[in-house]
Amino acid sequence: MKRVFLVSLVLGLTLLGGCSIKPWVQPYERANLADPIMSFNRDPVSSSYLHHVYDSREGARGAGIATGGGCGCN
Repeated sequence: MKRVFLVSLVLGLTLLGGCSIKPWVQPYERANLADPIMSFNRDPVSSSYLHHVYDSREGARGAGIATGGGCGCN
């Protein structure tokens, strides 16, 4: 019983210690990650347009950033 408590205590402290690590990406390095070449999409302009169309047509589906409905031709 004592061993289980000790193992859970060490595991808990290890997990809490992981929360105190500094971020790997420094604030001055975040511009490199925001570069369009770091995008997963092959064509970011086209995917942005399609995302807008899907959001405006399916605004009632939830879990998106857009609300409302319409044809998406704005």
